[in-house]
Amino acid sequence: MDFSEEARTATRPQGVIEVRGLTKTFETRKLRDGRLATLRSLFSPEKTVKTAVADVSFSVASGELVALLGPNGAGKSTTIKMLTGILTPNSGHATVAGVVPYQERERNARNIGAVFGQRSQLWWDLPARESFAILRDIYGVPENEYTARLREFDDLLELSAFWDTRIRHLSLGQRVRCDLAAALLHDPPVLFLDEPTIGMDVVAKEQVRAYLRHQVEQRGRTVLLTTHDMTEVERLVERVVLINHGRIVVDGSLVDIRRKFGDGWRITATVPDPGSVQRPPGGLEVIRRDGPLLLFGADGSVPGLTAHRALKLIIERYDVVGVGIEESDLEDVMRAAYQGADVGKEPAA
Repeated sequence: MDFSEEARTATRPQGVIEVRGLTKTFETRKLRDGRLATLRSLFSPEKTVKTAVADVSFSVASGELVALLGPNGAGKSTTIKMLTGILTPNSGHATVAGVVPYQERERNARNIGAVFGQRSQLWWDLPARESFAILRDIYGVPENEYTARLREFDDLLELSAFWDTRIRHLSLGQRVRCDLAAALLHDPPVLFLDEPTIGMDVVAKEQVRAYLRHQVEQRGRTVLLTTHDMTEVERLVERVVLINHGRIVVDGSLVDIRRKFGDGWRITATVPDPGSVQRPPGGLEVIRRDGPLLLFGADGSVPGLTAHRALKLIIERYDVVGVGIEESDLEDVMRAAYQGADVGKEPAA
């Protein structure tokens, strides 16, 4: 599978989000040792340059949900902040819905919604519904559209049970659901989500995931998501962009990344007569036997053999009373992707 930049850009149309060669560095003062270190640092500071994002390029099409993944400090949040207009890159170029976000911040704000899991855009001492009313006036949302959207948000996120409660008194899950509604109140075409479900319980997480699926599949929104929750990635995402040390290391579909960096699939089958399984169908081998329970895997003789094709071969050949497919754990796949495609060291400043 070709993950090269040339291959990606050659096959992908112009996107709603376009990022080309984006680079961001931060300058910090280096602390010195010694009794007079503070004085020397004041009059003759020694500075170091940290490259947070280095020559990042990718595209997100209309109605696509893409996960931007990477370890802590990889450059994910810095990239999101440049695309929302919070930070200005040192070099490179980006557009969001045709707008350069860090040059036209007000215009960009009308085209995007953003949810940062650790921060809220709502007023801490106001009920959520009053915050929504303030945002309605800021964005100039007509009253009839505002009412219809609040009704939709309530249907999908069940907000009315707590939207008259002050934000400071809401649970984390309730607050993030309100933040999602606030981010989409002005009906933007693009949504940025930076760890939106961090710290949530499983019920709240699934409610947010269902809402995001609705926004992409039914409303056609473009969504760029960062998360460390691999369950979220598996249930929401078809395409993943992996970033490490500030550089894109992999950009491809979740299926392709599993195929390239996973250790493949395994099929467990319960066969009443395990002695009948001596020569498995072409492309398969028996990895382990435990009485009637057999574990099958690919032997490499049939390139591209899929788990579903292998399952069909097993069922056609043997009297099977129970089967199951085991795929590589997504966390292991992503770890292998970081290690296998990693640039190996931080980019030079």
